[in-house]
Amino acid sequence: MESIDLTVLRNLRDWRVAGHRALLATVVKTWGSSPRPIGAMMALRADGHAVGSVSGGCIEDDLIQRYANADSALNSVSAFTEVVRYGVSADEAHRFGLPCGGTLELLLEFNPQHEALDTLVHKLESGMLMRRTVSCANGQVVLKSSDASEPLHFDGKQLACTLGPEYRMLLIGAGILAEYLSTMAVFNGFAVTVCDPRVEYLNAWSVAGVKTVTEMPDDAVVTFRPDRRSCIVALSHDPKLDDLALLEALHSSAFYIGAIGSLRNSASRRDRMITHFGETHASLERLHSPVGVYIGSKTPAEIAVSVMAEIIAVKNGLAPSSTTRTASCDAIQPA
Repeated sequence: MESIDLTVLRNLRDWRVAGHRALLATVVKTWGSSPRPIGAMMALRADGHAVGSVSGGCIEDDLIQRYANADSALNSVSAFTEVVRYGVSADEAHRFGLPCGGTLELLLEFNPQHEALDTLVHKLESGMLMRRTVSCANGQVVLKSSDASEPLHFDGKQLACTLGPEYRMLLIGAGILAEYLSTMAVFNGFAVTVCDPRVEYLNAWSVAGVKTVTEMPDDAVVTFRPDRRSCIVALSHDPKLDDLALLEALHSSAFYIGAIGSLRNSASRRDRMITHFGETHASLERLHSPVGVYIGSKTPAEIAVSVMAEIIAVKNGLAPSSTTRTASCDAIQPA
């Protein structure tokens, strides 16, 4: 399952290439509670077809009613962009299903040029991080490659947002926990690769849409080429496999690196890496081990929920506290 941003932009590109009138709606500001974050996008075709989301549904319905009918502004629009705001009053917040006090502002881009959309889609498909800047006055779009994700910026005259390739996950070990975790990751928009040189484990693999490789784990990490939208989790329970991957991953730019194991096993791994492989306490600060947040996990499926929750938290800029993460790790994770 690819990222929702890429799905929205690809559909919008295809509609415009086919000659359909369409708009791109982007959440540019929020106040109070908001059902969707800044940067969330929705593409709307003049006949009512829509992809993506900017709210829980009611705002999408209003946009369709306002812009997708024979007499709508979209079919006769002469402007390039429009700023609309929802939830200003308590009545509007209730009408549109916004949380108490919630307000959001959207930038609507009418009939974006398909050439710029096509270039952007191809860049994202090739794994590039792109900064897209839109002029509200004339709708002109400037695309630049970027080395780091920057916050969305909107000042009423220009919208600048960073768009990137889908998030990726590399799992070491093709056991039952990896099956549950990869399934959850796919549904959260991650492209998942599972590495296990033990062919008998991969022969039993049953999760569709996941790439499998049989390289040694350190080679798999190198081939994977981790970036800031990548995470690596060691799940094999075999130090010969997990440690190889972790030693390589710790020196990459992956946003999350984790390893299964009890408190005792995790401490032994850290001592082993410092004593024999030249790691330091500082270099191991990036390692989430024991992996996952405490939810009282008892089964592989529950542990996978715990791990996925921590990965998403880190991806979203939150850092689960070490006390919360390790409170029950001896109980929920194999020694």
